[in-house]
Amino acid sequence: MSKLSRRSALVLPGAAAFAAPVKRNIIREDDPANLKIGHIMNWNATDDFLLFCKQIGLKWARLMYHEEPELDRLRGIQKRFENYGVRFYSGCHYSYRSLDVQLGRPGRDEQIEKFRKFVRIMGQLGIPAVNYDFHPANTYTTSVVEHRGYKTRQFSEKDFREKIEKQAFEREYSAEDIWANYTYFMKAVLPVAEEANVKMALHPDDPPLAKMNGVAKLFVHYDGYKRAEKIAGASKHWGLRLCVGTWMEGGDRMGKDTIGMIQDFGGRGKLFDIDFRNVSSPLPVFHETFPDEGYTDMYQVMKALRQVKYSDGIVPDHIPPLASDSAERRAGLAYCIAYFRALLRRANEEVG
Repeated sequence: MSKLSRRSALVLPGAAAFAAPVKRNIIREDDPANLKIGHIMNWNATDDFLLFCKQIGLKWARLMYHEEPELDRLRGIQKRFENYGVRFYSGCHYSYRSLDVQLGRPGRDEQIEKFRKFVRIMGQLGIPAVNYDFHPANTYTTSVVEHRGYKTRQFSEKDFREKIEKQAFEREYSAEDIWANYTYFMKAVLPVAEEANVKMALHPDDPPLAKMNGVAKLFVHYDGYKRAEKIAGASKHWGLRLCVGTWMEGGDRMGKDTIGMIQDFGGRGKLFDIDFRNVSSPLPVFHETFPDEGYTDMYQVMKALRQVKYSDGIVPDHIPPLASDSAERRAGLAYCIAYFRALLRRANEEVG
């Protein structure tokens, strides 16, 4: 055998094997069964920002709309976003945040009807979910701190109790007071959501303290969500907007960790939206971080979502501003979306 043929016998098979990597059946990003990476976007986002979103490959958004709900106007907004390749997977209208609604005051029926109208329009536009929360009298932040060179929200339970907390309203509101108001709201809205085929995604209380400023909070523990689920009954249109950052803020006091919440509610088809952020530590003190740091391995969260076949949206939340960033925090948004996409691809490779 010649030197050339001997060398070929030794080298070429290995080279051929190296040139033919094993093919994996990776789910496409636009497959309806895949998780939807999105962003929280105001209805009046500029064309320039929508072009930026298109350039970074962003295809999904949670619509924030706080004007009077009107079908034709919202249809026009939907079309303008879709012209840039961005589709709405959920919507939010702050009429539900009216203190008349959440504190059970006169005038709540008018605000509830406005929210019901918004839900109906979401159904007419084929937008499958709406978001809401139920925590009047919240204090979200006690200070802003610098971390890794950027400014970010911090919350200290001690500073809140000693320096900030005060009774927010004319009287205190017990948990049963707020449960009665929440139940009234749900009994009025959930049947409309079912008729419109729109899912209602409930956000936990951030930060997860049982009472703030004289008002009890309901969704600071697994038990609160279980009680809300009983109020909703067998409805397939009630579920969670799981803010994993908020859940991490509570740590061991939440009754079930983030992965456990995903396995429980996600395993039963009750996860409708995800805020995907990280924090430095659990209470009593935490500050927010980008998702690639903080005390939780966000890959494990992403993998858990795919293990329960979660296929709705995730968004970056409370994006810290980076140096020379725009008002829309474009640099931070691109950073988060690229990181999410890498986590999602790896999770889909592993989960299959």
